Amino acid sequence: MKVVLARIGKPHGLRGEVTVQLHTDDPERRFPVGAVLDTEAEAGTGVPRALTIASTRVHRGIWLLTFEEIPDREGAESLRGTRLVLDDATPAATDDDAYYEEDLVGLEVRDPSGEKLGAVSGLEIGPAQDRLVLTLTDGVTAYVPFVRRIVPTVADDHVVVDAPPGLFDLYREGTE
Repeated sequence: MKVVLARIGKPHGLRGEVTVQLHTDDPERRFPVGAVLDTEAEAGTGVPRALTIASTRVHRGIWLLTFEEIPDREGAESLRGTRLVLDDATPAATDDDAYYEEDLVGLEVRDPSGEKLGAVSGLEIGPAQDRLVLTLTDGVTAYVPFVRRIVPTVADDHVVVDAPPGLFDLYREGTE
């Protein structure tokens, strides 16, 4: 199984730089210049199986990367949607807090006592922290920070959400 480190977004400028949506909380360690990262892309897109990081920088809170194999904006555009991944057997990738969105969607959501609250319906990647998107048992959509203090357990068939008192009420107020 592979761990997603980032998803490539749109090109930035003319020299092959791309924005990335981070899926790691340690980009400085994961994206050093010279690192070779495996890629996952749609079949037939022509995206190389691996990319070598040529430079990194942060612009207005957004990580920007260039790759030795991609010299210009046209090449950068072809990378859109590509995932940068590591094999989770790699010693550097022993991050217990890395999850695929598709592995989380559909998991039952329980409170710490085991009562069913709903199901995970998505994962939003944010600049400061990620958020789990939940569909509660009454159909209301709610968001919780995907941090260990609030989501202490991620199991094969469920997640435990220890939400602060009143959090879900915030989402129900507009639906009554």
